[in-house]
Amino acid sequence: MMTAVALSTALRLAAGGLPVLPLSIDKRPFGNCPECADNACGGRPNMKTPGPCLCPRPCHGWAAATLDPDVLSSGPWAAAWRRAGAVAYHPGGAGVTVVDLDNADAVEWARATLPATTTVATTRGEHWIYRGTIRSVNAVRDGVDIKSLMSYARWLGGGTGTMAELPDVVRALAEEKPSAVRLAPRAVTVPAPAGGGECCHRTPAYLERGIAMAEQQITAADSAIHNTVYRTFLAVLSRHGRCGCLTEAHIARLFTAAQAKGESPRHCTDAWTNATTTLGL
Repeated sequence: MMTAVALSTALRLAAGGLPVLPLSIDKRPFGNCPECADNACGGRPNMKTPGPCLCPRPCHGWAAATLDPDVLSSGPWAAAWRRAGAVAYHPGGAGVTVVDLDNADAVEWARATLPATTTVATTRGEHWIYRGTIRSVNAVRDGVDIKSLMSYARWLGGGTGTMAELPDVVRALAEEKPSAVRLAPRAVTVPAPAGGGECCHRTPAYLERGIAMAEQQITAADSAIHNTVYRTFLAVLSRHGRCGCLTEAHIARLFTAAQAKGESPRHCTDAWTNATTTLGL
């Protein structure tokens, strides 16, 4: 998407009450800036608490979404739009919920189960949009994610149909115990980084502590799981991926933690690949 088109779309959506943010070329929010690393800004880089921090950069995922045209079109945001690949919005901030149907079977289930509403075609399925907000949950069914509070959705157009109220069946899916909807972990193998950089691990315990903390961060996430997994993979690779100490056994532990939270093997592999590409590994 060309910069002028992306920014023009964002300003139009913001004027209509839709909080928007830029997505990078890989269709993900821009990563935290150095000033906000490890929550140094006192803001919300882990995206668990609603609202933006004081940092002017669009670096806090869904919490960066804004309606302010001056923020969107000036300063660091203008630079972000020059590198943007798409426009996203915060459904919860607009008072809506997106049922993200990721394959043909999921679309068929929705047509047989859910009340008609505004629908938007995606590359693999459809977005069904309802009035009302709930917590965001991934993998409530095979190929079905719920995006609302503390989440973001890619803007793919206004869609067709009249928007309906959020149905009880969707609320029930979001409220189910995670164990009822999680996928069973499956072994996935990706190559460990080749290394070659300077090793900063004074003892093996340093790497072990890093992997354990990453597992804990993924396990503790209660929303925006896919974003948490990607950010955690990115953090692990940025700290441990250049010296050759990171092994496939370490990676398998991270993938297992992600799948236990509902991530599919494909999404795990995609997140890892995107993280390695972002860091140039």
